[in-house]
Amino acid sequence: MGSLEQFQQNRRLIEDITSRTLAAIPSDYGRLYYLYSLWDAETGQYEHEGLANVYSRDSVQSGLAHCHEELFSRILETSLSEQENDLRVFLRGASEKLRRAMEAWRADESLRVICPPGLPTYLSDLFCSNVGVLLDVFSQDSITADPIS
Repeated sequence: MGSLEQFQQNRRLIEDITSRTLAAIPSDYGRLYYLYSLWDAETGQYEHEGLANVYSRDSVQSGLAHCHEELFSRILETSLSEQENDLRVFLRGASEKLRRAMEAWRADESLRVICPPGLPTYLSDLFCSNVGVLLDVFSQDSITADPIS
């Protein structure tokens, strides 16, 4: 496949996943978690059967990697206050199991698994720090009310 054809296929895949799947998820943290869930750490590949049936393997990998990195960057570029609101929206819709997992991830910093692969360490550090602070705020808030129920 030529580079122009590959570029066009990647662009179509990004438009497809963005407009169909990611647009239906109400928060950036939720979208980030969804993209993380497509990453198979054992194979080092993104797995998405629906996209794999329509697009080439290379397009699926590069398109999902692009979306994962862009979304991660967008979260880090927003203010902590906006991140707080977005994370609250995500946690309101999350299962109790996921909430407990996030707390455990925060405790041992395995929250890094949500970050796109191959990032500089300082970006993962910043993300984990931000989420840790926000979860601490939520814990303090829950003393007076349950903000994420």
